[in-house]
Parts: sequence; C-alpha cells; structure tokens
Amino acid sequence: MKRFRDVPELLAPAGSPDALAVAIEAGADAVYLGGKRFGARRYAGNFDRNELEDALGYAHLRGVKVYVTVNTLILEKEIPQVAEYLIWLYDLGVDAVLVQDLGVVSLARDLVPGLNLHASTQMTVHNREGAAWAAGLGLKRAVLARELTFAEVEDIARSVPIGVEIFVHGALCYCYSGQCLLSSLIGGRSGNRGMCAQPCRKPYDLVRGDVDLYGRPLGLEKVPTRGDYLMSTRDLALYPHLDKIVDVPIEAVKIEGRMRSPRYAAVVVSIYRRALDAISRDDWEPSLEDMRDLALAFNRGFTPGYLLGARGDDIMGREMPGNRGVLVGTVVSYDLMRGEALTKPVGDLLPQQGDGLVFRFPGGEEGMVMRSSPRVHDGLMRLRVRGVEKGAQVWLTRRAGLVVGAAPRPEQFIPMEVRMTWDDGWPVLEGKMTGPHGGEVEVRVRGRSRMVPARNRPLSREEIETHIRKTGGTPFAVRTLVMEYPGGLFAPLAELNRLRRDLMEKAEAKLIAARRPSSKTAEAGRGRWERPVRERYTRPVSIPPTISVYVHSLETLRGAVDGGCQRIYFEPTWRDHREVQDLIEEAMDICRLGGVEVIWKWPRITRRRRLDLASEVLRSSRIDEVMVEGTGAAQAARSARLDIKLSGGLGLNVWNSQTVRQLAPTFDMLTLSPELSGEEMADLIGRTYSLEDRPRLEVIVQGNLETCVTEDRLVGAALGGPVTEEAGAGRVFWGIRDATGRTFPLWQDGDGRTRILNSVETSLVNHLPRLLQIGIDSLAIDARRRTERYAREMTAIYRKAVLAAGGGEKKDLERLRDEARSRSQGGITAGAFVRGRKD
Repeated sequence: MKRFRDVPELLAPAGSPDALAVAIEAGADAVYLGGKRFGARRYAGNFDRNELEDALGYAHLRGVKVYVTVNTLILEKEIPQVAEYLIWLYDLGVDAVLVQDLGVVSLARDLVPGLNLHASTQMTVHNREGAAWAAGLGLKRAVLARELTFAEVEDIARSVPIGVEIFVHGALCYCYSGQCLLSSLIGGRSGNRGMCAQPCRKPYDLVRGDVDLYGRPLGLEKVPTRGDYLMSTRDLALYPHLDKIVDVPIEAVKIEGRMRSPRYAAVVVSIYRRALDAISRDDWEPSLEDMRDLALAFNRGFTPGYLLGARGDDIMGREMPGNRGVLVGTVVSYDLMRGEALTKPVGDLLPQQGDGLVFRFPGGEEGMVMRSSPRVHDGLMRLRVRGVEKGAQVWLTRRAGLVVGAAPRPEQFIPMEVRMTWDDGWPVLEGKMTGPHGGEVEVRVRGRSRMVPARNRPLSREEIETHIRKTGGTPFAVRTLVMEYPGGLFAPLAELNRLRRDLMEKAEAKLIAARRPSSKTAEAGRGRWERPVRERYTRPVSIPPTISVYVHSLETLRGAVDGGCQRIYFEPTWRDHREVQDLIEEAMDICRLGGVEVIWKWPRITRRRRLDLASEVLRSSRIDEVMVEGTGAAQAARSARLDIKLSGGLGLNVWNSQTVRQLAPTFDMLTLSPELSGEEMADLIGRTYSLEDRPRLEVIVQGNLETCVTEDRLVGAALGGPVTEEAGAGRVFWGIRDATGRTFPLWQDGDGRTRILNSVETSLVNHLPRLLQIGIDSLAIDARRRTERYAREMTAIYRKAVLAAGGGEKKDLERLRDEARSRSQGGITAGAFVRGRKD
C-alpha cells in the first residue's frame, strides 16, 4: 500500500481469544490483552497461560504485536508470583507489558531488563514531567490520561523521549484512571485490582445544605438536575478527527473495549483501520455511515473528549448510563387491538429481522427483537410491540446484519518459497520465508509414506501443485513453487494435504521461536527472584508515631496546631502566585510559633499551568518541604528547588515494598494506600527496614477519604450554569446521595476539578495499638473542608489515643473512638484496614 503520510499503530482490545482473532482480521497492528491475574479488567474473558501462548503465536505470525496487561497494584505477598509471571512473559516473547505499579517496574528492571514496559493509563501520566519520569525508568511508552488537551498531548509527544499512546474510542472513566477509590471504599471492589463495580454508572441526587460547627451537613435538600446519572460519561469517538490526530507524533491510537464482544471489536477496528489507511494515502473524508455503524456497535452517546475541547454536557451522558443505539423512529399512535405501534421513521435506517429495538418514553422503556422486517406504508412503519405510549422514541440497539470487516492486508500473509522433490519416492517439501518482523527461516519436511508408481491414473503435476498451494487458515501464501516431479506416481490426496500441513506447522513453530528472546536472560532472572525473600522485621513499639493533619485553610490550620499536631499538610485553594505565596508565609508563621512543621501540599492532579505556577512559587518560597501525589509533580518540584524535601501522598499508590524501594531515593515520607489491610501493611513495612534510605511511612487514620478527582465541574454542569458559591468552600455543603441514602461530600478545587469524598469517615483510633505494632511512623488526619473546631478536637483525640495505645486500657481507646464518631461526617469505618477487599 502506497503511503503519503505515516500513521500511528492501531491498538485493539482483545478480551478473549475470539476477540483477538477478529481484531487481527479487522486490521489491528497490535492487540492488548490480560491474563487471568494482575490485569485491570478482571471481568473480561482474559487468557489462561495456554491461551496466551497460542494468542502470541497467532498474532506474531500475522505481523501483529501483543501487549499484556500487568496493570494492577500488587500486594507484598504477590511479588514472587508477579516476578515469575514477568519472566515467563519475557521468555514467551511478548512485545510489551503494561504496568501501573511502580514496584512492578522496579521488579521487571531487576529481573528482565530487556522486557519492554508501557505505562498504563492507570499510572496517571498527565504532564511532561510524569512522562519524563517514566522514560527515566526505562519505559518505552506512556498511555496518557484521557483528560489531557490536544496541546498537552502534543507537548509531551514532541518533548519527551518516550512513545505516546492515546485512547481514540470507547468508554471513558469519570475519575482520573488510577486515582479512583469509589468502588473500593463503597463495596470493597477495587478498580486498582481490576474489579471496579462501576458505581459511577448509578443514579445519584445532588444535595445541598448548611454546615455545623464541625463542617457536617445540615438540612440537606435535593437540587433538581438535568439527568439522574450524575457521573455517567459518554463514550469517546475520535474517528471524525483522526486526520488531525495523526499530525502529532503519537506512537499508537487505542480502542477501549476488553469487556466488549468480538463483534464490537470487528466493527470498530475495521472502521478505524480503513480510516487510517485512507489518511496514509491522503484521500480520507469522515463517513456518516461509519459513525452510524460505530454507534450501532455500542454507544452511550459519543463525545470528542477532553482532547478536542469537549466539556460539561459534551462529555457527560447524565440521562442514561447504558447503550443508546441509534434513533430510528417516533411512535405517532398505538393500535391496541393489533398490538402495533405506528412509527414515523427518523432518517433512512430501518429495522430488519433479528434487530434489537428499545422504545423509550418518560418513566420507562420496552425492548424487543424484530421477528420480521416491519411493514412500511405511506411513510410509516408498523412495529408489533406490547403497549407503548405515543411520542415514544424507537432506538435500534442491535443490528443483526452489522458485519463490518476489512480484508486481511497483503502484509498479513507470509510469502513462502516452496521446493518439492522426491527422494526414492519419498516426497520432500522445503520452505523458505521471511517472518513479519524480519529474519529468514528455512524448514524441511519429509512425507510420512512413499509415493508409488500409479497402476491406473497417476497424479498430474497440476493436481499436486493445487494441493500444496492450499494454505487457507494459515498465515502463509505460497509465492513460488518449484517442483522436480519425476511423474507417474500416486498417493492418496490426504497424504499430500498432511505433508503440506506438516510444512506449515513446522514453519509456524520456527517463526514463533525466532521471535522469542534468548533463554539465558530468563534463566538469569529466575535465579534472582528465587533467592530468599528479605526477612520481615518488626519495629519496637516504643517509638511513638507523629501526628499530621491535612488542612485547606488558615483557620483549620490553627485548629490543628492548637490540638497538638506535629506536621501540617497545607493545601489552600489559590489562583495566582502572590495569593499562595502570602498564604504559605502566614501558615509558616503560625506553625513556627507552635513548633509544627508545615508542608505545602500540591493538588493530586498537576496539569501544565498549575505545575508551572507551583514551580515558580517554590523557587521564591521559604518552604522547605512539599507533598506531591504524582511522580511528575515530584520531578517538577526537584527541578525548581534541588534542596526541597518531598513527601508522597495517596496518589502514588504505595502497595508494596518494591514501590517504597523505587521511590525511596526521592521521598522522605510516603503515604500507604488506604486499600491495604492491617496485615498487608505489616507485610509491606516489615520488608522495608533493609533499605538504606528508607522513607518514613504514614497512614491516614481519620477523615472522609478522597475517592475521586474529575475534570467534570459537577455542580455547575448538573445545574446547567455557574454556581454563585464556591462548591464545598465551607459555607455551603454540596454532595451527591445514592439510592441507599449515603451522601458523598464534594468540593471544587482551584483548578475547577471536582473532588468527591467517601460518605463515611475512616477512623482507626481504636486500632492504634496494631498500627504501632506494625511500625507506622506517622498518623494523618484529613481535616480538609472541615472546621477549625474539628481539626483541634480530632487532633487532641489522637494525641490521647497515642498515649493510650502505648500502655493504656482498651476502654480508653473505645471512649476515644466514640468521641471521634461524635464529630465524624457520615459515621465511622475501619475500612480495608480490618475487612480487606473482595479480591
């Protein structure tokens, strides 16, 4: 195929072996798939080890790359299994492994340095510095956050020595990927473990009220909104804009959908394949028919996404969370006697036999499958359906005849030069070919039986050639066949077919083996991971932990200082350099008088403008420590001030000692994930004491944990306009309430992002003896968006609890737990620390 423009790799989802086969047939350049463990789509079909090995061979023989997902967060006890799996994947010859956990990166680099790693979207790479960090760790590609703009993607692609991959089609997450705890904290199904229960697709009420002396809601009232599914996003579809996208040096464009059917993969991949091929020839125009077929494959309403400037209702589909289909008609009347809906078509798409239809009307919907094509008379369709209302919309949700495919491209066939000879009657086939990824291979097979002189009708040269050239179902095409046939011989045709199959099977095996790396590297890696696991130590209980408090205002900061904390994480809302500079200076003065350390906390998400402003402030500030929640922010802070101390927040997802080891040279303190149980924390901490530069480890023990950070300005967008009061500023309470009555507080930060908190407050006050026993260095209280009184009294409660945990009675801690509960928002829970997760 003649090309005028280079186009990126087309990367397709393969949630099952069937989906893999159709995605390759439809024209994917690469596929991504997961094994039965350690992948972020636990509910997809996925691949066991035999299936994965078969998939790799099938794809490689057709010139298609295979990327395997190991993109969940890993527990300490799982490190040996992950180590073995990474080595096995390398030995198998996978083209790359997608990762989220920085500990997995560290492990892979130690064991199999030659294994290509890609930063999963779960790693939340959202700025130039984050991509540079990944490149510095040796990763070859970064799947960028779906919230980035075109300019940001282009900036990263042109300035960082790492391949860039972006999503172009499929489902969008409401929250930044890798930063969502909503499913985990609500029901114990962690999105970071591939088990997201999708609570964002459920209905919620927007509520508003006043606040009490502790910042808790009073007099909550439901606020009418446009749609009940406040967190349900539309589906991404960048097909109409592909020609603009390929002008950026993007390495791959990715289709989401490992949970979708093989039919979905066939339709979507083939449409994007044809578009990219046409763009490469410089003769492409977007097709309305293609967009319709994409919608018929599956859609929740399409959006061009944040990448191309969509915001608010252009991103969100708050009316309904499921497949919408394509509107094909409106009911103008209903004939009760005949059970028929008289329907006026919309457009030229008419339903056919076998199609799925849904009639939607206020308060409900009715689905059906077409048993026959509809009768059309005077421009109206008659559809047999149970009672529906006049005005109901008719949506085509499944097109039985939708089969969109792309013929395999010529390069998907491997041309083979074949020579056929006879050795004393024994037929011999020799094949020579060059694999899809280079490297010449030669194979030779001998017939299983001798061909004998024919008694009646000998096989002709043409008959033999016809059977040897039959390569259907294989990736080969016989380009040349040289035959030294002596003539006059006979053999059952089944024997010729068997000889040809033997040649093809041997060729396949040899080509697959040629794509695998040297076994010496894998064996060396196995030797390293099989060494004894580092001994687990227990720190003496006599070392008391410090108490840290997260605050958002100077008033709450004063309360925490008065309550007796030792460290403050100060995250004020600010919009310009001078404002935050003044706030930091005042905070430092207050804390200095109380002998308290103050750490400037940066937002969890630090996009370009915020990062540049924060770095500028840091260069001129007297502050000596910053808390960040991403590796990109860490790199930016160190670039601004080489001497700055760094603390790491929840966004770094610290789940195991390998992650601590990876981050230790950069961070003085790290926060452990709230998704870990007490035993899992103990396992992690006990294996960090051998680190020379071991950072201090902290746990958030009190507060409504942040479950989600999103670009959606939920309050303003749901109301259909701007909000006069700052959402969640302290004067007015905003939240969302689910069907069970739980209320999740929310607030909007200085960048306009919505942050959603857990409905119930984490409280580990009565578990402090266990926390001290496992060696936690610091306890943190999250008092952001709460009052001065809350910060002061809750800090005092934990000061007393630390003393009681070191030698007091159990009833003292129970009393302090009750005091914490009386000041909490939504009640209290020990969360995963006690109950763990459902995995």
